[in-house]
Amino acid sequence: MAVKPLPGDEDLPGLWEEPTAHAVLDGGAETPAIARMVTGSFLAALSSRRPPAVPQRLDDILLVVSELAANAVRHAPGRITLMLRPALASVHITVRDTSRTAPLPLPPDRLAGGGVGWHLIRTLAEQVSVLPDVDGKEIHVFMPW
Repeated sequence: MAVKPLPGDEDLPGLWEEPTAHAVLDGGAETPAIARMVTGSFLAALSSRRPPAVPQRLDDILLVVSELAANAVRHAPGRITLMLRPALASVHITVRDTSRTAPLPLPPDRLAGGGVGWHLIRTLAEQVSVLPDVDGKEIHVFMPW
């Protein structure tokens, strides 16, 4: 996914050269780890151009992407698309999956090891939106940078 200027905005310095990432993942068990690697590369490139205001934000973004990918693997069989791009003082994360069902907060289950991911995402993010799509849904998360 490339971000391109609108007509007349080409002269804004540096805005259009910032890194973006786009990965289509098969939805297998290794998907969260691959999503994390893609995100790590994106964050390294972004940090070299524009360091985060707080270094811990790198770990927060990696955690949120891992949780989004793990939730998609668990609840939406099939391909998962991950897109990352800078957005002003944020990082915009988009995960597209094959389920039309919106995520719901579940009570934490310490025995089964689940129920905290969606709570974590909503706590760490500035904004979270779930948009239905023809073939599933898109989850848009804006993380502070």
